Amino acid sequence: MELIQETSDLSAYLAADEVIDHHHPLVRDTAARLAKDANDSYAYARLAFEFVRDTIPHSQDSGDLRVTWRASDVLERRTGICYAKAHALTALLRAEDIPTALCYQTFDVVHGLVAVRFDGAWHRQDPRGNKPGVNAQFSLDGERLAFVPDAAAGERDHPVLYAAPPAPVLSALRNAADRPHLWKTLPTTL
Repeated sequence: MELIQETSDLSAYLAADEVIDHHHPLVRDTAARLAKDANDSYAYARLAFEFVRDTIPHSQDSGDLRVTWRASDVLERRTGICYAKAHALTALLRAEDIPTALCYQTFDVVHGLVAVRFDGAWHRQDPRGNKPGVNAQFSLDGERLAFVPDAAAGERDHPVLYAAPPAPVLSALRNAADRPHLWKTLPTTL
Protein backbone atom coordinates (compact mmCIF):
# COMPACT_ATOMS: atom_id res chain seq x y z
CA MET A 1 0.00 0.00 0.00
CA GLU A 2 1.28 3.44 -0.88
CA LEU A 3 0.99 5.85 2.03
CA ILE A 4 -0.31 9.31 1.11
CA GLN A 5 0.57 12.44 3.05
CA GLU A 6 -2.49 14.52 3.90
CA THR A 7 -0.31 17.56 3.19
CA SER A 8 2.93 17.89 1.26
CA ASP A 9 4.27 20.23 3.98
CA LEU A 10 6.50 17.94 6.05
CA SER A 11 6.56 20.51 8.89
CA ALA A 12 2.91 19.62 9.58
CA TYR A 13 4.19 16.23 10.78
CA LEU A 14 6.39 17.97 13.36
CA ALA A 15 3.74 20.38 14.65
CA ALA A 16 2.35 20.61 18.16
CA ASP A 17 -1.33 21.20 18.86
CA GLU A 18 -3.86 20.60 21.63
CA VAL A 19 -3.69 16.82 21.13
CA ILE A 20 -0.06 16.30 20.11
CA ASP A 21 1.17 18.66 22.83
CA HIS A 22 4.88 17.95 22.55
CA HIS A 23 5.78 21.29 24.15
CA HIS A 24 4.16 20.14 27.43
CA PRO A 25 6.78 19.73 30.20
CA LEU A 26 5.87 16.08 30.83
CA VAL A 27 6.27 15.22 27.16
CA ARG A 28 9.57 17.14 26.97
CA ASP A 29 10.90 15.51 30.16
CA THR A 30 9.92 12.03 28.99
CA ALA A 31 11.52 12.62 25.59
CA ALA A 32 14.72 13.93 27.18
CA ARG A 33 14.92 10.93 29.51
CA LEU A 34 14.48 8.50 26.61
CA ALA A 35 16.95 10.41 24.41
CA LYS A 36 19.73 9.95 27.00
CA ASP A 37 19.82 6.24 26.11
CA ALA A 38 19.76 6.71 22.33
CA ASN A 39 22.80 7.10 20.06
CA ASP A 40 20.73 8.40 17.12
CA SER A 41 17.20 9.16 15.99
CA TYR A 42 16.55 5.54 14.97
CA ALA A 43 17.43 4.29 18.44
CA TYR A 44 15.35 7.06 20.01
CA ALA A 45 12.33 6.17 17.86
CA ARG A 46 12.60 2.53 18.92
CA LEU A 47 12.92 3.50 22.61
CA ALA A 48 9.93 5.85 22.41
CA PHE A 49 7.86 3.19 20.65
CA GLU A 50 8.74 0.53 23.24
CA PHE A 51 8.09 2.98 26.08
CA VAL A 52 4.55 3.73 24.87
CA ARG A 53 3.83 0.13 23.84
CA ASP A 54 5.13 -1.43 27.06
CA THR A 55 4.64 1.07 29.90
CA ILE A 56 1.27 2.57 29.03
CA PRO A 57 -1.32 -0.20 29.14
CA HIS A 58 -4.11 -0.26 26.60
CA SER A 59 -7.12 0.60 28.76
CA GLN A 60 -9.19 -2.28 27.38
CA ASP A 61 -6.47 -4.78 28.34
CA SER A 62 -5.98 -3.31 31.82
CA GLY A 63 -9.67 -2.68 32.55
CA ASP A 64 -9.05 1.05 33.09
CA LEU A 65 -12.27 2.98 32.51
CA ARG A 66 -10.61 6.38 32.01
CA VAL A 67 -10.47 7.93 28.54
CA THR A 68 -7.39 9.93 27.59
CA TRP A 69 -6.78 11.75 24.32
CA ARG A 70 -4.13 14.45 24.85
CA ALA A 71 -0.55 13.10 24.65
CA SER A 72 0.49 14.62 27.98
CA ASP A 73 -2.58 13.11 29.70
CA VAL A 74 -1.76 9.67 28.30
CA LEU A 75 1.77 9.96 29.73
CA GLU A 76 0.54 11.29 33.08
CA ARG A 77 -2.33 8.83 33.61
CA ARG A 78 -0.51 5.87 32.00
CA THR A 79 -3.56 4.63 30.11
CA GLY A 80 -5.19 4.93 26.72
CA ILE A 81 -6.72 3.12 23.81
CA CYS A 82 -4.91 2.82 20.47
CA TYR A 83 -5.68 6.41 19.42
CA ALA A 84 -4.42 7.89 22.68
CA LYS A 85 -1.27 5.78 22.65
CA ALA A 86 -0.65 6.88 19.04
CA HIS A 87 -1.02 10.52 20.17
CA ALA A 88 1.53 9.98 22.95
CA LEU A 89 4.04 8.30 20.64
CA THR A 90 3.57 11.00 18.00
CA ALA A 91 4.28 13.71 20.59
CA LEU A 92 7.40 11.94 21.88
CA LEU A 93 8.76 11.49 18.35
CA ARG A 94 7.95 15.02 17.23
CA ALA A 95 9.57 16.33 20.41
CA GLU A 96 12.83 14.98 18.99
CA ASP A 97 12.17 16.31 15.47
CA ILE A 98 11.13 13.00 13.92
CA PRO A 99 8.29 13.54 11.43
CA THR A 100 5.37 11.42 12.59
CA ALA A 101 1.89 10.91 11.15
CA LEU A 102 -1.26 9.38 12.51
CA CYS A 103 -2.70 6.57 10.41
CA TYR A 104 -5.54 4.12 10.67
CA GLN A 105 -6.92 0.71 9.84
CA THR A 106 -10.56 -0.36 9.80
CA PHE A 107 -11.75 -3.57 11.40
CA ASP A 108 -15.14 -3.51 13.20
CA VAL A 109 -14.01 -0.02 14.26
CA VAL A 110 -11.19 2.28 13.25
CA HIS A 111 -7.81 1.37 14.80
CA GLY A 112 -5.07 3.99 15.28
CA LEU A 113 -1.33 3.72 14.74
CA VAL A 114 1.50 5.99 13.59
CA ALA A 115 3.99 6.31 10.75
CA VAL A 116 7.52 7.64 11.19
CA ARG A 117 9.58 9.14 8.39
CA PHE A 118 13.14 7.91 7.99
CA ASP A 119 15.35 7.94 4.90
CA GLY A 120 12.66 9.57 2.79
CA ALA A 121 10.01 6.93 3.48
CA TRP A 122 7.15 6.42 5.91
CA HIS A 123 7.13 3.35 8.17
CA ARG A 124 3.98 2.39 10.10
CA GLN A 125 4.30 1.39 13.75
CA ASP A 126 1.61 0.19 16.16
CA PRO A 127 2.14 1.12 19.84
CA ARG A 128 -1.16 -0.49 20.90
CA GLY A 129 0.49 -2.88 23.33
CA ASN A 130 1.22 -6.55 23.06
CA LYS A 131 -0.81 -9.37 24.56
CA PRO A 132 -1.42 -12.99 23.62
CA GLY A 133 -1.98 -13.02 19.87
CA VAL A 134 -0.64 -9.47 19.41
CA ASN A 135 3.08 -8.92 18.83
CA ALA A 136 3.74 -5.46 17.37
CA GLN A 137 7.41 -4.53 16.99
CA PHE A 138 9.25 -1.40 15.90
CA SER A 139 10.54 -2.03 12.40
CA LEU A 140 11.88 -0.04 9.48
CA ASP A 141 12.26 -3.25 7.41
CA GLY A 142 8.65 -4.18 6.82
CA GLU A 143 5.65 -3.83 9.04
CA ARG A 144 5.25 -5.70 12.32
CA LEU A 145 1.86 -4.31 13.32
CA ALA A 146 -0.60 -5.54 15.93
CA PHE A 147 -3.22 -6.44 13.32
CA VAL A 148 -3.34 -7.21 9.60
CA PRO A 149 -6.62 -6.38 7.86
CA ASP A 150 -8.52 -9.14 6.07
CA ALA A 151 -9.78 -7.56 2.86
CA ALA A 152 -12.25 -10.43 2.32
CA ALA A 153 -13.89 -9.50 5.63
CA GLY A 154 -14.11 -5.82 4.66
CA GLU A 155 -11.14 -4.79 6.78
CA ARG A 156 -8.65 -2.32 5.36
CA ASP A 157 -5.64 -0.10 5.77
CA HIS A 158 -6.19 3.63 5.25
CA PRO A 159 -3.41 5.11 3.10
CA VAL A 160 -3.76 8.71 4.37
CA LEU A 161 -1.12 10.02 6.78
CA TYR A 162 -2.74 12.62 9.03
CA ALA A 163 -0.87 15.47 10.68
CA ALA A 164 -3.62 15.76 13.35
CA PRO A 165 -6.33 13.35 14.49
CA PRO A 166 -9.35 13.25 12.16
CA ALA A 167 -12.56 14.72 13.58
CA PRO A 168 -14.37 11.36 14.13
CA VAL A 169 -11.50 10.04 16.27
CA LEU A 170 -11.09 13.18 18.33
CA SER A 171 -14.84 13.63 18.78
CA ALA A 172 -15.28 10.08 20.09
CA LEU A 173 -12.45 10.50 22.59
CA ARG A 174 -13.47 13.95 23.82
CA ASN A 175 -17.15 13.09 24.22
CA ALA A 176 -16.76 9.77 26.03
CA ALA A 177 -17.71 9.74 29.69
CA ASP A 178 -15.71 6.55 30.18
CA ARG A 179 -14.31 3.64 28.16
CA PRO A 180 -17.61 1.66 28.03
CA HIS A 181 -19.28 4.77 26.59
CA LEU A 182 -16.36 5.22 24.17
CA TRP A 183 -16.73 1.63 22.97
CA LYS A 184 -20.29 2.44 21.86
CA THR A 185 -19.19 5.54 19.93
CA LEU A 186 -15.91 4.49 18.29
CA PRO A 187 -15.85 5.51 14.64
CA THR A 188 -16.36 2.79 12.06
CA THR A 189 -15.20 5.03 9.19
CA LEU A 190 -13.08 8.13 8.73
